[in-house]
Amino acid sequence: MTGDEVETAIVTGPDPEGLGDALEAHGLSVARIDGAANRPALEEGGVSEADLFVLTDVSHATSIPVALDLAADLRVIVYARESLPEFAKGQADLLVDPGLLDPDIVAEELAG
Repeated sequence: MTGDEVETAIVTGPDPEGLGDALEAHGLSVARIDGAANRPALEEGGVSEADLFVLTDVSHATSIPVALDLAADLRVIVYARESLPEFAKGQADLLVDPGLLDPDIVAEELAG
């Protein structure tokens, strides 16, 4: 990040490991979508202005193509223990198992 440019992230899902909090601690503005990450929720959450889309619940994988339809330059991060369905794997930029990388380390890399 440079100057007063602030990266923004949309975190969708329960986020039990606290990646959203870690992203905020590293200077990112974070909007959260706790329920269904459908088109209206993504639009209301500001996905079209976001830099990162963080999915923490792979059962909502269908939100990935919707988010990318609203913001084609979005970086998609999946931070979950479960496997992402095949149809969404090619649309994610990074797949991270929370059991392997601490949320602070992931947030530092994403913010840097």
